[in-house]
Amino acid sequence: MKPAGLLGIFMSLAMALCANAHAQIKWDMATPYSDSNFHTQNIRLFAEDVKKASGGKIEILVRSNGSMFKMPEIKRAVQSDQIQLGEILLSAYANEDPMFEVDTIPFLVQGYDQAKKLHELSKPYIEARLRKTRLVPLFYVAWPGQGILSKGPFAKVEDMKGSKFRASSPTTASFATLSGAVPAIIQSAEIAQAFSTGTVDSTMTSIATVVELQAWQFTKFFYDVRAMHSRDVVFINEKTFSGLSDELKKVVLEAAAKAETRGWEMSAEVSRVANDKATSNGLTVQAANPAFNAQLREIGQKMTAQWAAKAGADGDKLLKSLAGAK
Repeated sequence: MKPAGLLGIFMSLAMALCANAHAQIKWDMATPYSDSNFHTQNIRLFAEDVKKASGGKIEILVRSNGSMFKMPEIKRAVQSDQIQLGEILLSAYANEDPMFEVDTIPFLVQGYDQAKKLHELSKPYIEARLRKTRLVPLFYVAWPGQGILSKGPFAKVEDMKGSKFRASSPTTASFATLSGAVPAIIQSAEIAQAFSTGTVDSTMTSIATVVELQAWQFTKFFYDVRAMHSRDVVFINEKTFSGLSDELKKVVLEAAAKAETRGWEMSAEVSRVANDKATSNGLTVQAANPAFNAQLREIGQKMTAQWAAKAGADGDKLLKSLAGAK
């Protein structure tokens, strides 16, 4: 074969290899949670679904455990195209817009069914805000419901008066104050020590965290009131998404819809398993009695009013829609 012929073959091969290289899209995705967390597990399945459905054209590299960016940095990193996808706890960005914290208003809704109604009604408002910041939301997944963990029994709100209540945010600190408890800001890593030393004797947390802390070693009661189901959102850089073909956009959106359904199911399963484990280890897990629950909801109504004053017209519309849906 003549050299010119060989050169043509090599050039054709090089062009083919180059085309294949460009055909594969690699995205980095940051999540703040560990690989053992159900949110991360769900995201890895989402990445697998996208890769499979795209025929290997899109590969999502999941950077877990805050290894690439920490929670407060993730939103900005995706906005500025440092990475292509990210996951955040919506309420962690409440300082940017009150709508991001609507699912953390205690007792606005209780349980997964009501949380899903709030989710569907609030989603358009949240999507509009994210899109203004060059982000396209893909899916949302709720955490297990928050309950009240305490050393002593609570049969009514009055029993909480004077209780040293570990608060994790301004919202839970406000709840503590309205219930007559004394809030104390304690970091997650210090909860067990704070209970053991008497610095606090109650808090609001999820049953999953109760099991993670092995709380039965330092406290006795968990009231499964499901005061709130905070959500995480997974989003993609708007420019990245708009650059896809219609076919690949469909692949990503279908995998995202599947991940949202699966994620809520995983959350409910985590809650069920954690309840069983806590009970088997001697923690008293129970619902609040009807009178106590009614008092807690009254506190929730006061906090809802406080939120509505911040959220403006959109907040008012959302609350009216929610009231009509209950």
